[in-house]
Amino acid sequence: MKRLTIFAGLLAAVATAWGADYLLPETICLTPDRANLVIGERGAHKVSVRDLQGKELRSVEAFKETGGFLGLFTTKTSLPVTGVAVAPDGTLFYTADDGNEGRLFREDGESVVTGNRPMTPTLSPDGKYVYVCNRFDANVQKYDAATLELLATAPAVREANGCALGKDGKLLFVINMLPDDAAEPVKYVAAKVTVIDTATFKVLDNIHLPDGSTGVRAITASPDGKFVYLTHTQARYQLPTTQLERGWMNTAALSVFDGVTGKYVNTVLLDDVDLGAANPWGVSVTPDGAWILVAHAGSREVNVIDRAKLHERLDKAARGEKVTEVVSSAAEVHNDLSFLSGIRRRVPLSADGPRGIVATNDRAYVVSYFADALTVVPFKERVIKPVTLPLAADGKLIDLAQDPVLRGEMLFNDGSKCFQQWQSCASCHPDGVADGLNWDLMNDGIGNPKQTKSLYLSNVTPPTMITGIRKDMFHCNRAGFHHIQFYDAAEEDAKCIDAYVISMRQQPSPYGRPANAEAIARGKAVFEKADCARCHKPELHFTAAADPNDGAKSPLYDLGLGTRDELGQKFDVPTLNECWRTAPYLYDGRARTMREVLTTFNPADEHGITSDLSEEELADLELYILSL
Repeated sequence: MKRLTIFAGLLAAVATAWGADYLLPETICLTPDRANLVIGERGAHKVSVRDLQGKELRSVEAFKETGGFLGLFTTKTSLPVTGVAVAPDGTLFYTADDGNEGRLFREDGESVVTGNRPMTPTLSPDGKYVYVCNRFDANVQKYDAATLELLATAPAVREANGCALGKDGKLLFVINMLPDDAAEPVKYVAAKVTVIDTATFKVLDNIHLPDGSTGVRAITASPDGKFVYLTHTQARYQLPTTQLERGWMNTAALSVFDGVTGKYVNTVLLDDVDLGAANPWGVSVTPDGAWILVAHAGSREVNVIDRAKLHERLDKAARGEKVTEVVSSAAEVHNDLSFLSGIRRRVPLSADGPRGIVATNDRAYVVSYFADALTVVPFKERVIKPVTLPLAADGKLIDLAQDPVLRGEMLFNDGSKCFQQWQSCASCHPDGVADGLNWDLMNDGIGNPKQTKSLYLSNVTPPTMITGIRKDMFHCNRAGFHHIQFYDAAEEDAKCIDAYVISMRQQPSPYGRPANAEAIARGKAVFEKADCARCHKPELHFTAAADPNDGAKSPLYDLGLGTRDELGQKFDVPTLNECWRTAPYLYDGRARTMREVLTTFNPADEHGITSDLSEEELADLELYILSL
């Protein structure tokens, strides 16, 4: 009862922040007969079935008139919807977020607790099994579709964000949103794809994407399952952020895997030489296999790619033949901004926040999160004219001018104002947190890369940046536009970004489950014993910051952590709240795990007195910190 009360309070806080009841559509799929759309409306906590013009089917009779055979036409839940899928026989499955007790639902009302932030239910070709990724538990589960019995669980890597099946459903490809590598001194940091044998449900491999790959958002397979496609950002984090031209900082990418062997094929860039395609999100392949379509949340557009010609070029590169002026081998493809030239079209959209996308053979259907809209894209026409359809019952799009928090979230994810549309705030801070990379930003000179920080609680833990170079979050936000997106935001827009950051709510830690309560309590005592609370004060969001309302800032400390040019550098005390999702740790990301922070990189006990702790005490301390 206590947990439900806390969660109800959290939902109330979020609803207050949004200021209205929005649909916030995020996921979309087609019914098996391709006659209707099934949309997951995250904000409305609802799954709706709609015709191809966006009209909601509210009755059995209306639904039957369309030729559909789903028993469900609209369902509401008390929880945000995170994914939808339809089995071959028309049975609907969907997932909903409830922290550590997220659920998989079936249309008949049956449900089962899965884990922390379940995502993207995926049905086997015969409809017998449904696979669910638990994002923050970093695992994927296999369920019996008829009984909802849990059959098996396999580990992923970090933030399992979605999955797709290869040919004949024999291999399951799981995308991990963020890298799990240490950022320094390792020179290759990238998210991985987990490949699972669906029969044994054992992990066959965890395959790195190209260096700098992060923000992996969506995955799909070709109709025959022979190839799998996924979208992500490819960051050029090893370069100083002195410019944006030619994808100097961030590029948009589509990676390809072999759906039969499970092997990585290659990665192509979705941008143009002088125009970025920020924040690729949803991806879909037409039922005839002719086209790949990608929705770009940052640049507000859809990429339409000739699939056969794409693979012709990839095959030529694999044979060592010249494809473009840049590419004469497979290894060169992922750096060529002209690789798709002549075989794709970029279609601008008018609605804010395109995310989910699904396609028939001649139409793409895109849901726009910040507009409550469905956009129909007739992509095979000579002149493509997208049609935007409101999804709300009143027939109106969201008026972002009336809600500074939601407008701020939109601006945070919007790359259209950035110089040449290469990136948005969310490119380096997906969901407001961190991308797992070191960046050599212009805030504090060149040659001293540092970890991306989470923005959660940044408004109440001044100063910002790890060296405290910015007075507070408000100054930091404005400097970010100038130094990172290379434009100066209007003050009205900057204030909306401020409002969004302030509204951020904590995601329940997967380490904070009741089963860990006793160990967490022991870890809290060790936290005091090891003198961690001297700087990470629980009453101050586990920082050394004083009340920002009094104008006070956190003191900076030299704990002997600086290396090379940072020797003797004093650093800010970061909050420990939600640190379970902000690895790697320390200012340069050298510590891959919290255990390494406490041991490997604390030899002189300057960062907490941990050298004399037993193995059991270290385990309890680590668990306590990660539960915050």
